[in-house]
Amino acid sequence: MSTPNNPAILAIDIGTSAIKASFYDAAANSVEGSLVSIPHDQITASDGTVEEPVERIVTAVEAAIDHSLEFAANSGLKIAGVAMDSMASTILAVDDSGDPVTPVYTYADTRSADDVEALRRELDEAEVHQRTGAMQHTSYVPGRARWLKRTRPAMFDRAARWLDVSTYLHSRWFGAKDVVASYSVASWSGMLNRHLLCWDDEVVQAAGLTSDALPELGSYSDSQTGLRTEFASRWPAIADVPFFPAVGDGAAVNIGTGCAGPDRVALSVGTTSAMRVLRQKDDYEIPRGLWSYCLGADLALTGGAFSEGGLLLDWASKTLQIPPVDQLDSALADREPGAHGLTILPFLAGERATGWSTRATGVFEGIRSATSPLDLVQGMMEAVSLRFSLVADLLVPDRSSDLVFVASGSAIRNSRWWLQIMADALDAPVVINAEEQETGRGAAILALHSLGLLDSLSQPEVEVSETYEPRPAASAVLREQLQRQVELYSRTLGEAGN
Repeated sequence: MSTPNNPAILAIDIGTSAIKASFYDAAANSVEGSLVSIPHDQITASDGTVEEPVERIVTAVEAAIDHSLEFAANSGLKIAGVAMDSMASTILAVDDSGDPVTPVYTYADTRSADDVEALRRELDEAEVHQRTGAMQHTSYVPGRARWLKRTRPAMFDRAARWLDVSTYLHSRWFGAKDVVASYSVASWSGMLNRHLLCWDDEVVQAAGLTSDALPELGSYSDSQTGLRTEFASRWPAIADVPFFPAVGDGAAVNIGTGCAGPDRVALSVGTTSAMRVLRQKDDYEIPRGLWSYCLGADLALTGGAFSEGGLLLDWASKTLQIPPVDQLDSALADREPGAHGLTILPFLAGERATGWSTRATGVFEGIRSATSPLDLVQGMMEAVSLRFSLVADLLVPDRSSDLVFVASGSAIRNSRWWLQIMADALDAPVVINAEEQETGRGAAILALHSLGLLDSLSQPEVEVSETYEPRPAASAVLREQLQRQVELYSRTLGEAGN
């Protein structure tokens, strides 16, 4: 429990489907009973729309803080700082008064596909990729800004500043226009020059924006204090404590799972999925299939992300009427890898790594009259695992015997079967940690390190609760299945699958 000599960090996690807030003590241990989770939903449509009124996110985040501060008051917690992580690559525009003029657009919105293709023709994509760490894709801001200017010119013209959702929240709470966006969040926009740590002029101009309409930049340790009067009155316990700039949720997961060095690879499967390694920033040439984002001035988070994960299970639950998630493992338990005979591109929400196609959709090949809903679900879960293996081949091509893949995220944590298939697909051990709220923990560790309460981002060590070893026969079957998937990708999208 927190005391004046053992302060607590309030960590806020702005996730795709829920806002979570929880407390962590000075050793980054979660404070029992402090977790608050408030769901929220994006607006989606068949044209690729994925957006959300910012007011909906604001209401959920501020309600989570209200509940957390009530818990702190009842528990006698002394709060030393407020940390935040956010779903990455969000953007909204505000007017001169700071009022929103657009909804929040997320990484999953694909309506900017034509604008991305135009950017690919105009820019030297390979050069920009090495400079910014990001490909030209619908996940990032440049194409989205161009789409908005083309399709919503009146709305675009009203914009005075462009912010990610976390920087918007800080601007709201502090009543300031010079709130810092972290290098981490800025990297996820696709517009940060990762070498110079400033907005990339060429990409910003190609997006139809200006650098002075974007936030000031700084490290995750550049805190701000002094809430404006409305929020100081509402939240007196944190009115004068440091608020740290948000980092991307992927960066927070790496830190929270103990993946703060190149020998531990973070593997996350929540609503969406990703695989990432944190290493010292250097002149590393980024493989085309991957991205690389800054964390602070001296660290780089490199990896690949997917729009599919738990999203596939949600779709299958609604569409295929599969068994409830708590029964799915037992239904899959006796099924051999690949026994369904399907080859699947699991791109129900489009593709990011490794092909970066702007027109990818889900493809199911090999369906017959005997194909069952369970066959389809098994095939999709295996297909996602195979996408992870493609990223791993690029990310850690020379695997040492002590390399560890650390799995997190509710979708995979809740499925022992999927954890085993992931180990088989990677042909390497996969572990899960005892700490379940890795994202918030990572944000808390970054704040504790910034406050000088932890010497290293790799402190404290994380306890492993389970290890899944690969099965050689299953790995061989899945490698053959991967080759069929790569060939299907080439036939349907006209590019190499890796």
